[in-house]
Amino acid sequence: MIVSADGKAEAGSAKIRTMVVDDEPLARSNLTVLLRRDPEIAMVGECGSGVDAAEGIRRAEPDLLFLDVQMPECDGFDVLTMLGKEAPPAVVFVTAYDQYALRAFEAGALDYLLKPFNTARFERALGRAKEKIAGGKGRARKLERLVIKSAGEVAFVSTSEIDWIEAADYYAALHVGAKTHLLRRSISDLEQDLDSDVFCRIHRSTMVNLEHVQALKLGEDGEYRVLIRDGTELRLSRRYRKQLQCRMGVRVSD
Repeated sequence: MIVSADGKAEAGSAKIRTMVVDDEPLARSNLTVLLRRDPEIAMVGECGSGVDAAEGIRRAEPDLLFLDVQMPECDGFDVLTMLGKEAPPAVVFVTAYDQYALRAFEAGALDYLLKPFNTARFERALGRAKEKIAGGKGRARKLERLVIKSAGEVAFVSTSEIDWIEAADYYAALHVGAKTHLLRRSISDLEQDLDSDVFCRIHRSTMVNLEHVQALKLGEDGEYRVLIRDGTELRLSRRYRKQLQCRMGVRVSD
């Protein structure tokens, strides 16, 4: 494996370009040692700061990222928010705290390694990452049309026409004007295939088309609502507030 001075692999390499971001030198070193043992892995960078991570990831363009959750000034979730659609295809969160697990998967993480982890657990996470990366080769990066099958009918819905998406058990409810279509996919799964420049999570069960957002309204309860073009008001979770403001280039107060 040949890596150029800017951290990019030479053309023709089939290895998995991998990067580690962790503010603890020992934890970063341990992960790197485990990764270098695998002949399918090519280390393209390490970073000890969340603040510097986004720039380093954009420069190195890794396929796989091991990302620490808790870091000073800028945590792992902030790093993914800054990257947006430039985030690596496979992200494994690493942390000593299990309370971030749900949020990690909602953010699109492939796996969640809880420190201290053993080699077997690491290998399972790495195996899942390899499968995801291999399965994504040659597949369209973002969906432009969805196929909805119901009652003997097949409907085609352009993603640009979707106003907002709501989680409904094992389905995703696509709201398109006055119509609602049920798609048998989870909202988290669907989020991975939609253009992150257009669609944004505003709640664990809600995602909106940013091009159809008309305003943000502060309710009497002190919580913000997202106003869609058809007049629908959707709750904006505090957890996703920073992500929304980054995507829309606005600032809303706490």
